[in-house]
Amino acid sequence: MIIRDHYLSSACQVASPNCDDRPDVDDISLLVIHCISLPPERFDGAYIDQLFCNRLDPSAHPYFQEIYQLKVSAHLLIRRDGSIRQYVPFNRRAWHAGVSRYQGRERCNDFSIGIELEGAVTLAYTETQYRQLANVVKVLLANYPMLSSQRIAGHSEVAPERKTDPGPLFDWQHFYSLLALSNADLA
Repeated sequence: MIIRDHYLSSACQVASPNCDDRPDVDDISLLVIHCISLPPERFDGAYIDQLFCNRLDPSAHPYFQEIYQLKVSAHLLIRRDGSIRQYVPFNRRAWHAGVSRYQGRERCNDFSIGIELEGAVTLAYTETQYRQLANVVKVLLANYPMLSSQRIAGHSEVAPERKTDPGPLFDWQHFYSLLALSNADLA
């Protein structure tokens, strides 16, 4: 797994129009962990791609009538099976955090990378997702010098009034233990 021209080599590329230029391309200093499932608590469909690419059909599910007009994206999605999709190159601003604040700085999209885990706040994540997330984060830490393992937050930390993801079932201790292991140990 490597990053070349701000794209993750092992990710399936699905270009989202929901991105723009960062105010400072060198200020990539925060990772924000999210979760998403469409419809809620259902997995493995094409609906996340459709949402992030502005093609979600509001008639496909009642829930979609509430969200189909949103203009949102993330840099990456890690599916339940560990496969990775990239929607926005890391040097561009993805629209994932919304109104947000971290350590006194507002507009987290300006300086963060957003990683979605396919999941729900009410369900446990898969071991494969934890391992892939740790692998991805290691590569990001090696490529973006302003990032550190101390600057990884849940969406609920940067937008606590609005968001609860990745939720109480995201095992931060387990994730950090995997992040501390060597890449060989994670294979």
